[in-house]
Amino acid sequence: MTSWVKKRVTGGNRALIVSVTDFYSGVQLQPRKGANKDAKRLHKVLSRLGFRVDIKDFLTAEEIYQAFKEASKETVADCFVGVLSSHGEEGVVFGADGNAVSLARIFSCFGGPTMEGKTKLFFIQACRGNELDSGVELQTDSANEEGDCLSHYLSIPIDTAVMYATAPGYSAFMHLLGSVFIQTLCDLLEEEGGRDLEVTQLMTRLNYRVAYHFQARGAALAGKKEMPCFVTRLTRQVYPFSDVSRAEPAKEEALQGLRATALIAAPSRTRKRSIS
Repeated sequence: MTSWVKKRVTGGNRALIVSVTDFYSGVQLQPRKGANKDAKRLHKVLSRLGFRVDIKDFLTAEEIYQAFKEASKETVADCFVGVLSSHGEEGVVFGADGNAVSLARIFSCFGGPTMEGKTKLFFIQACRGNELDSGVELQTDSANEEGDCLSHYLSIPIDTAVMYATAPGYSAFMHLLGSVFIQTLCDLLEEEGGRDLEVTQLMTRLNYRVAYHFQARGAALAGKKEMPCFVTRLTRQVYPFSDVSRAEPAKEEALQGLRATALIAAPSRTRKRSIS
C-alpha cells in the first residue's frame, strides 16, 4: 500500500483524494493507469488554492472507509473536499481488494458536529453502470435502480454537494492522461475567474464542458459521450475556491458571508467491469 500526504498550510481547508489505480492479484478489475495523473494535478491545483491535501492510493474498501471517517473528525475553516476515484457501479466504488465501498456510508460520516456549518464537496470519478452514452436523451423506468439512487441520495447531509462523473447507469471514461471529468475540473479552477464561481455555477459549467466538448475515440467507443451530474443539499451560495485576499472590497465582504456552509454497511452487489 502506498500513501502520501502533502501539506501546504496548517489548518484552513482540507482535501482528501482517494485514488485506486491498481487492484489485488485475482481481482477482476483492470488497472486505471491515468488515475494518478488526476490525483497529482488535483493536488497541485487545490494546494495553490490553499487546501491542505492528503492523497491516498491502493486502499482496501475498509481502509477507504477509515480514511474518510478520520477526515470527518478533523475540522476545517470553511470547506472539505473529498475525491473518490476507482471502478464503480451505482452507489458504490471498489477498493483495491475488489470489495464495494458504499458512497452512502462515506457521506454519512460527515453528519457529525465537527463538520456542522462547513461546506462538504465530493467528486466521484467512477462508473455508475455499464451503459454507454451515445449523446441522446434516454429514460429508464427501473424501479430497483430508482430505489438504489434514492437511498444513497438521502444519505447526503445538509450543506453538501456531490458531483458524479456520469449519470446513473452509465460508464465514465479514463484515459492514460487522466479522466475528462477531473481534468476539466482542474482546467476550470486554473482559468481566470473559474475559482471565483459559486460552486453550483462551477459544477454547471463542468457539466457543459464535458457533455459538449468531449467525445470518446477508438473502434469500440468512438462517438460515445459522458454527462456528469450533481446533487446538492447546500442551503446558501458558497465560493469554496475563491481567494478573498485578492477580491475587490465589496466582493470580499460578500464572499466572507457566503463562502462556506456542513456532509453528513456496504451492500452486497455483483461486480461488473467498468471503464473508469
